[in-house]
Amino acid sequence: MRFIIVTGMSGAGKSTALKMLEDMGFFCVDNLPVPLLGRFAEFVQMNKVTGEFSQVALGMDVRSHKSFEQIEKALGELEALDIKCEILFLDASDEVLTKRYKETRRKHPLVGNGRVQTGIRMEREMLQDIKLRSDYVLDTSHLLTRELKIELEKIFISGQKFNSLMVSVVSFGFKYGIPEDADLVFDVRFLPNPYYFEELRPLTGNDAPVSEYVMKHEQAQLFLDKLTDLLQFLIPNYIDEGKHQLVIAVGCTGGKHRSVALANQLYQRLNQMETIGLRLEHRDIEKDAIVKAH
Repeated sequence: MRFIIVTGMSGAGKSTALKMLEDMGFFCVDNLPVPLLGRFAEFVQMNKVTGEFSQVALGMDVRSHKSFEQIEKALGELEALDIKCEILFLDASDEVLTKRYKETRRKHPLVGNGRVQTGIRMEREMLQDIKLRSDYVLDTSHLLTRELKIELEKIFISGQKFNSLMVSVVSFGFKYGIPEDADLVFDVRFLPNPYYFEELRPLTGNDAPVSEYVMKHEQAQLFLDKLTDLLQFLIPNYIDEGKHQLVIAVGCTGGKHRSVALANQLYQRLNQMETIGLRLEHRDIEKDAIVKAH
């Protein structure tokens, strides 16, 4: 039997994750009070022969915060029943959580009509211990719904090794501003610019002629080699320090040509590392076209 507890920050996607696990064949229960965990586990044990409870996922969040301190006792009851429990913790940055609350106009469960930021801070302190003992920590700050599903399938269906660090490679244009959530920013405006060639200007770094033009220059290859070497040093150290999200931003003037080509090449290099999750985003690739259309 596989027994999973899904918890984490309010607004990080726990309900969405439970729905996905249900689609994967798990029997799911949301918002089960912690004191009932042991009794529910006993029920599952008694009825597991039917096969209905061979895979179980329970959602627990701060709406039961008054009893969350009893989690250690409840997990001990599971061990006594010889049930191996896995804990999936969903997290997101404070900025992303605040934005999600504003978009949905929901109140934070800890503060009601108070400030959302206050509730987030209180919740982080409350969940610090359970996060540390979690088997899987997924940061959903930059994950699309389909990307979250892929990560859950890797863990709970395919049985692949869990990658605790999600790396986002993001291309951008400096004239539209540096991504606010970037951890590392690299400026590739020193490279020859395809924009000045009429036949290349309407294309993007995703098109072969632009990519080939950018990467044929020795400084582009040398930069990519040095950047790859730096990241291969940094990433294992970030993992050791418990970092779960790393945003690498690569920028050029408009975010359409050079940064896109370099970001694609960097993504291919990092994709060979088995210790990380990886996603690619071209933030500003269509903005020039949108501006000209208006």
